[in-house]
Amino acid sequence: MTKKPALSSCGCCSATACPAHPGDGITRRDFLVGAGVVAGAAAMGGLALSSLKARAAQESARRSLINLPLRMQPVLLYQIFQHQKATSWRPWGGLHTEAQVTEEKSRIEDELKAMVQRADFPIEMLPLVAVKSRSEADQVAQGKHDGVIIYAASGGGDLIETLAVPDKWNLIFVRHRSGPVYLWYEIAHPIFLRKMLDQFGRPGMDVQDVVVDNPDEVLWRLRALHGLKNTLGKRIVAIGGASGWGPGGAKAPEITRNLWKMEIVNVPYPDLGKYIQQARQNDDLVARCRGEAGKYLAQQGVSLETDRQFVEKAFVLCEVFKDLLDAAETDAITINSCMGTIMPMSETTACLPLSLLNDAGYLAFCESDFVVIPSGIMLHYISSKPVFLNDPTYPHDNLVTLAHCTAPRKMDGANYEDTRILTHFESDYGAAPKVNMRLGAPLTTLAPDFACKRWVGFDGEIVDHPFLDICRSQIDVRIKGGSDRLLEEMQGFHWMCSYGNYLRETGYALRKVGVDFLNLSPAKAPLA
Repeated sequence: MTKKPALSSCGCCSATACPAHPGDGITRRDFLVGAGVVAGAAAMGGLALSSLKARAAQESARRSLINLPLRMQPVLLYQIFQHQKATSWRPWGGLHTEAQVTEEKSRIEDELKAMVQRADFPIEMLPLVAVKSRSEADQVAQGKHDGVIIYAASGGGDLIETLAVPDKWNLIFVRHRSGPVYLWYEIAHPIFLRKMLDQFGRPGMDVQDVVVDNPDEVLWRLRALHGLKNTLGKRIVAIGGASGWGPGGAKAPEITRNLWKMEIVNVPYPDLGKYIQQARQNDDLVARCRGEAGKYLAQQGVSLETDRQFVEKAFVLCEVFKDLLDAAETDAITINSCMGTIMPMSETTACLPLSLLNDAGYLAFCESDFVVIPSGIMLHYISSKPVFLNDPTYPHDNLVTLAHCTAPRKMDGANYEDTRILTHFESDYGAAPKVNMRLGAPLTTLAPDFACKRWVGFDGEIVDHPFLDICRSQIDVRIKGGSDRLLEEMQGFHWMCSYGNYLRETGYALRKVGVDFLNLSPAKAPLA
């Protein structure tokens, strides 16, 4: 594929000068780099128009949303030792007979069953197996699963090393008081993690991968791994190509492909224009979208404060986006030049369509900023909720304002927030939702850096949803951890947030891909 030259401007804002560069004609979002196709990105330029012929006419024909289950193999590792006279014949541990092993298997199975029932994400827990030999360990390690949960009651280091394959996500569970004490409660740290040295020496596992007694501590780690599994290798449609915010984000598409293994499918804007024209010529589709727009506007808590035609055309544009997603066999999309190039061809804005997609369970982002998009995909799968890509402001007095025009209405994944449908602020055109997010709602906020070396995150609380002259959906968030530290540590630009507290899951998942995480609100919180 021939690499197109990077554009000097993304054209996604008005033509007014950027306050940071008065008089040079560069706008706030003109800092986005490279709206063209990036090297290594897949392309849909050859996609036949006939394949996008508003299949959209039948919503039931849509592809299913993607949510891969985490597949884990639980293992009870143990050995039965025989009495020997006048010598140390058994190590620490409370399993001494096969009857006790049978009882322990039942205990583990009950805990696993309860864990799966509590899980708010798809998980496939394979049947518990017992291992006490090298051949049994080898067989388990080669199984088709994402990792093993090793209930390390006893057994030699060679067995646990065999089970814990470095390229899979493995956990060790040991008992202190929740049942018969386990040998590896004593030796997991010095022998497994440190190899009897003062330095850690176990590839793929660290101190965060060992859990004592509490199945809930296993569950949130599995939630994190589920989020990571669905992020790695994700395919995403990029209308107008992939980019990253500012000079610091110029390598973001490359990082996304190399670190996150994502496939970026480019849809050039000329092709999008053809798809929009085709959709408009489909009278059945247009009529259906007009009806869907009417139902949306009639919902309790929705007020219309822009031209209704903008809303109806937004529903048509949303169907075009769904067709592109179906053709690419994915459920994630982003739009470059989303507040410039797309307006003349769609005669509306992309704000409301992206909000609609997020409410329907898709992943839909404005600005094609691949500095922050991986954090949105991962947080979505960790939280099992829609996420909100936003522009942050200057933290002060333990508050920060977050705003953008594409917020989901179903931030908790189930209930619609009250919403005003206005114009997009900077263009005063189209249809953009002002979602009044729930006051008092807990909020996970992630601030990725440009180089994807260290993200910052904090726990917050929504304290206001003002109506300032900025992007329409806006919230004031109380920072749990303090604004002074945040000011010193924040890098990058765009942030990502979701309802709930998922900081520990985020930090755990990032460790698996070698990205540091600074949690500004480290106090342990209950599961959301």
